Amino acid sequence: MHIDRKARWAVRQSALPTVVRPCPDCSGTRHRPSGKIRVNANGKLLDVWLLLSCATCDRTSKVPVHERVHVSSLAPARREAYEANDPSVVRELTMSASLAAKNGYHLDWTDTWELETRTPLYALDDPTPLKVLVGFELPGPVRVERLLVLGFGLSRSRIRRMVADGRIQLPLALNARTRQDFELTVHGPGSVDSAKHSKLLDTPTGVSTDLSRIGSHVRPRQLPRSAASGA
Repeated sequence: MHIDRKARWAVRQSALPTVVRPCPDCSGTRHRPSGKIRVNANGKLLDVWLLLSCATCDRTSKVPVHERVHVSSLAPARREAYEANDPSVVRELTMSASLAAKNGYHLDWTDTWELETRTPLYALDDPTPLKVLVGFELPGPVRVERLLVLGFGLSRSRIRRMVADGRIQLPLALNARTRQDFELTVHGPGSVDSAKHSKLLDTPTGVSTDLSRIGSHVRPRQLPRSAASGA
């Protein structure tokens, strides 16, 4: 079927993620970047740390970025950015999944994004299918169900019912987390049932049909799990 109704959604980053790891001085586990990077030179060797602040007691802690590396192993511009506390580098290090894995902590992306629907609003009860293109400008994963609730302005129960009825067709599970672009299709009320009914009438004579399966829907194909990790 030709689909001529299209919408575009953009997932934009609005804040840096929280670093989750134990604080040495209190029971707190949530840290924010202090905006500073510490560089320590010992002859030709360098140590570089990202400095964090505990959200509970404000204690400063260090995340190793480079340990005992030779000066020549860092590009001059990179070293200068470290020494100048370049905000873009602080941002990069704070969001780095590889740095988090290396140092044994994880990133919490809660409340770090917002959804922009850059398109006129379409009625969901229109019989013509609506294709929604979702693009990510956020490096952290987002739950698909939350995206649909915000994008369509509907309750979670309504979204779940529409997915179960086949009105919303997704290329991944509703409870998945993803940071990769994807497309979904919304069908008007009755359009899915009508399509199934037409297919049933076209069943060749002599071929039995399991009537108990009428009204069920095919599960969406899931994307690789690697694209749906984190918060």
